[in-house]
Amino acid sequence: MSKKNVAVVMGGYSDEYVVSLKSGQLIYDSLDRNLYNVYKVVILKNEWYFLDENDKKYSINKGDFSVALGNNETLQFDVCFNIIHGTPGENGILQAYWDAIGQKYTGCDFYQSALTFNKKDTLAVLSKYGIPSAKSVYLRKGEEINVDEIIENLGLPVFVKPNQSGSSLGISKVKEKSELIAATEIAFKEDDEILIESFLNGMEVSVGVIDFKGETIVLGITE
Repeated sequence: MSKKNVAVVMGGYSDEYVVSLKSGQLIYDSLDRNLYNVYKVVILKNEWYFLDENDKKYSINKGDFSVALGNNETLQFDVCFNIIHGTPGENGILQAYWDAIGQKYTGCDFYQSALTFNKKDTLAVLSKYGIPSAKSVYLRKGEEINVDEIIENLGLPVFVKPNQSGSSLGISKVKEKSELIAATEIAFKEDDEILIESFLNGMEVSVGVIDFKGETIVLGITE
């Protein structure tokens, strides 16, 4: 049985790319070479490339996500292991591109990625199903910020966070009213939209769900 070509796709367009490169290297090192041919692919704002074992770069053909290796040899990937943090790998952009060219990839599809990367839109969907969440105020860059009104509505402390970002980038916990404006400026450096959320005192847990061989599997609860 021939081994599948797996591209471990890492990097990204945001400041999260540094975290993604570390995550991608871990996945790249961990995949079983007895089962797969494993390739390192880096996607950055200015370039997309395959990096061979000698750290030589080969440009990715964006027409079909292939790599021209020379001597009329072309590398095609059976599946892309998406380990990009932030845009374009978590917000649906890369998924939509792969769907358009017929490239298989790991993780959820375009719609689910785009929805869940947008905190405001995710909260709106959850509310329709009666799932409670923290009270929040949504702001766009350039809008007037009424500090007194926000504090009266949400109380203190509050969390200020970019609407579309991950890895805790741009997030601040505000304990005093005087800290709020500075916290919004930090969040706006990561995104043009932010959320200010009320504080919830309790344990934070995560529950992963995957589709595997036609079955939906709920993973263990982690704190």
